Amino acid sequence: MDIEITSDKRNELLSRREVQFTLKYDGATPSRMQIIGKICALLNIKEHQITLDTLHSSFGKTEITGSARIYDNEESRNKTERPHLAARGVPQPKEEGAA
Repeated sequence: MDIEITSDKRNELLSRREVQFTLKYDGATPSRMQIIGKICALLNIKEHQITLDTLHSSFGKTEITGSARIYDNEESRNKTERPHLAARGVPQPKEEGAA
């Protein structure tokens, strides 16, 4: 899985960076958690600072284009992002005893 950053803009008003990227992969389409992990490793940030905005893939291609918002801290992310977007890509706790 290779990620290329195509655009990186700073938004001082909202204390964040807005990043556009292209992801090339082999095999199955990577999950949101895998994409977040790869971007965090590439940009040296923590997972609670990033929100994936959009992901687009084309039929027959092993390529995804997308955008992400990287906040300076978790507090500014929680103030700015809508709750359903902030919850995407975060692992959910498993219920015990569920069959």
